[in-house]
Amino acid sequence: MNGRPKKHSLTLRGHRTSVSLEDEFWEAFRAIAEAEGRPINALAAEIDARRGTECGLASAIRLYVLRRLQTG
Repeated sequence: MNGRPKKHSLTLRGHRTSVSLEDEFWEAFRAIAEAEGRPINALAAEIDARRGTECGLASAIRLYVLRRLQTG
């Protein structure tokens, strides 16, 4: 466990972007998308659309993962 964020590429609404997440968050995010039967890019786009301007995409994904793990 390194704890350093790594850049991962995503495609949101047809545009490539990168998000820096720690491996543990990225793995949990992928597992959530898979459990929901959704492509990870679609889930990321949904989170992106709901996050507003006060929160960056990486933080919004971390919060999404945390909330999902807390609620089961």
